[in-house]
Amino acid sequence: MKIAIVGSGYVGLVTGTCLAEVGCDVCCVDIDEKKIARLQRAESPIYEPGLEELLKKNIKKNRLTFSTSLESIIDGVDVVFSAVGTPPDEDGSADLQYVLEVARTVGKSMNHYILLVTKSTVPVGTAQKVRHAIREELQRRGVDIPFDVASNPEFLKEGDAIGDFMNPDRIVVGVDSKRAEELLQTIYRPFVMNGRPIIVTDIASAEMIKYAANAMLATRISFMNDIANLCEVVGADVNMVRQGIGSDTRIGNKFLLAGIGYGGSCFPKDVKALIHTADQNGCSLDLLKAVEQINERQKSVLFNKFYAHFKGNVAGKTVAMLGLSFKPNTDDMREAPSLVLIDLLRKAGCSIRAYDPVAMDECKRRIGDTVTYCQNLYETLENADALFVVTEWSEFKIMDFRKMKDLMRNAVIFDGRNIYNPNDIAKYGIPYFPIGYIAKQ
Repeated sequence: MKIAIVGSGYVGLVTGTCLAEVGCDVCCVDIDEKKIARLQRAESPIYEPGLEELLKKNIKKNRLTFSTSLESIIDGVDVVFSAVGTPPDEDGSADLQYVLEVARTVGKSMNHYILLVTKSTVPVGTAQKVRHAIREELQRRGVDIPFDVASNPEFLKEGDAIGDFMNPDRIVVGVDSKRAEELLQTIYRPFVMNGRPIIVTDIASAEMIKYAANAMLATRISFMNDIANLCEVVGADVNMVRQGIGSDTRIGNKFLLAGIGYGGSCFPKDVKALIHTADQNGCSLDLLKAVEQINERQKSVLFNKFYAHFKGNVAGKTVAMLGLSFKPNTDDMREAPSLVLIDLLRKAGCSIRAYDPVAMDECKRRIGDTVTYCQNLYETLENADALFVVTEWSEFKIMDFRKMKDLMRNAVIFDGRNIYNPNDIAKYGIPYFPIGYIAKQ
């Protein structure tokens, strides 16, 4: 089967590479010429464990190719996956210009039946707009070529996207024709050998499932962060609370870790878009509005603890920051808490020494040399007045606290991910400020 993937970003590139891995003939398309040139050299433009190895393997076997033009490769294509970006507009709505441009390009250039599958996260009703855009182009050409539109939302976790795609919990496809369903069943059959289901729905329900899933996960995160803040006030321990509620089978233990808020390319954007869709339809999602407010507030928690500890005398302090990406195993800094913290610290007159295993180039691209970039964990600590743990990378989890105390000018830890055992830290007399409980000093 010949497949085109339009948009070679995070979702499109992982999708195309994994489909090539099971034997599909895949061409990934992107208008970014530099990105396509890198991909043709088998260089991944994003950091995702295991991706570059699969790229090299499938390029070598001629199952995976790249192009800057959908029109030039559309002959013989059975299915086009649209995986272009849907960035939020100022009002929080999803910007569909790139999704509709893919539809128009298909309508302008198709000469045989094609199934256009929207993989991008889009609001309910987008499929109707996509179908209309294709029909308009066909009418302009004066031709009547059959086509179908479908929705196939992605559920990939950055840092484990290859595993998620190859061994999915479920695959959701929204269709309104038997032909479209059969094509997608054929494509995804190799990925459900683990017994997990292909869930076939109407298109509107498939579009809603993605938003509802991300909104639910974002809600759990904000709920636990709100509970964590209350735990600190009343003297409870959020880690014990998490164990107590997570063992309830009605609740489960996923996405209950307290921290400094969610970020990334999905949760913030999708919560905003779902709120906007509801408002447009006269149905206010008050719960999600609160989720969003809690999350924005939570990104400042470490700074507030730092400011209170030094009684406001923070100007001229040097802060060591461990972690810049919004989560481990990715270089993605979209909506990252680190960016909020850096901004607050700089406005307060602090200097920042930062280290991240993979995201420092991305940080430089975003904010330049406004922080000092270090080569490893311990270099970051040199002559610092405080340590902020922002991202829970594995290499940060075992700390030589004796060495830390020797390197820092003033050893104090503000742990935004609760990765350290307070008893280990207490042995060295280092003040420790985690999220959701008061550590004994």
